[in-house]
Amino acid sequence: MEQPLRTSVTNDPAMIQRILRELKGRADEMVRLLGRFVECESPSHDKAAVDAMGKVVAAEWRRDAAVRILQQEKRGNHVRAEVWLDKGPPTGQILVLGHLDTVYPLGTLEKTPFRVSRGRAWGPGTFDMKGGLVLALAAIAALKSAAVRPRKRIVFLWTSDEEIGSGTSRQTIEREARASDAVLVLEPGFGNEGRLKTSRKGVGHVEVTVTGRAAHAGIDPEQGVNAVHELAVQIARLMKMNDPRRGITVQATVVAGGTVSNVVPDLARAEVDIRLVRPSDARTIERKLRALRPILKGARVEVRGGMNRPPLERTAAVGALFSHAQSLMGELGIDLGEISTGGGSDGNFTGAIGVPTLDGLGAVGAGAHTPQEHILIRKLPERAALIAGLLATL
Repeated sequence: MEQPLRTSVTNDPAMIQRILRELKGRADEMVRLLGRFVECESPSHDKAAVDAMGKVVAAEWRRDAAVRILQQEKRGNHVRAEVWLDKGPPTGQILVLGHLDTVYPLGTLEKTPFRVSRGRAWGPGTFDMKGGLVLALAAIAALKSAAVRPRKRIVFLWTSDEEIGSGTSRQTIEREARASDAVLVLEPGFGNEGRLKTSRKGVGHVEVTVTGRAAHAGIDPEQGVNAVHELAVQIARLMKMNDPRRGITVQATVVAGGTVSNVVPDLARAEVDIRLVRPSDARTIERKLRALRPILKGARVEVRGGMNRPPLERTAAVGALFSHAQSLMGELGIDLGEISTGGGSDGNFTGAIGVPTLDGLGAVGAGAHTPQEHILIRKLPERAALIAGLLATL
């Protein structure tokens, strides 16, 4: 059930302006910390590397928060930091989400090192989303310096596996969200304006495996069952599931099959990316996937996987949360826009269980997951001020 948005502090233009002034004086400090974070490489599949990044982040939070390391056996550990700046009992909880992991393998820094140039900070993970980790720390520091005390407990949850589906963190994310009045997600903003993300498509991943029968491609091809041929037919079927009008995309993204050119292949596989807007469409698509049957006699088709992130829908509560953020930035004379995106985040999980969720509050920049990844330095103070303002007034 969707929760209503509840605020605890009346907007105070002088407060948010005071916070922004404080943060403008911290811009260089934020860039230096970003450099430290980026230079601690943290690919999702390397537990030791992600754990090292978690220790660096945890050390920064221990000055202002009660920190717990949530141990994981195979994936990186998660970091939970709880902040309480007021004196009386908290009136509720706000959850702030982000992730420690990146898509870049160890050694990427040798080719694309962290650097500052032309008003931008460049490097792997600057934008997605180590810039967001820096903003959260700056927001809390600014609240303390400005003597602003949020009425609610603030829980920061930095997870280790967002880039690979949040398999070990989803349960923790949802548990913390159910105890919270709102969720703020520090994934990157959209475009140079830093638009917030008020809706996201649901995301699915499926693997289609075809088993055929090998044979000599020249002497007796009729004795074989061509797994690549069967897979091609199945991919054509999958393409018919696309429905742009409803926001459904189904794409075969990785394909493999065969061994050598003169052998009828007996095995082929495809990875399939699925994106959709409506939860009801997830059930329909999964039903169609399970109904796939072989066309060629003797072939076998197996489908594994399914939807792993529900859609983040723009509910009335999400709209109210965005309007609140928009009003805060308006007090600074800054326009704040919103957008719907096809990419998923951990905000999909929290929105799906009915907790008002505002996404895209992180750094402003471009080039996520590419050698051109960067953030705009001039935007750091205002983004941190927005986060601080939300923490103070929700």
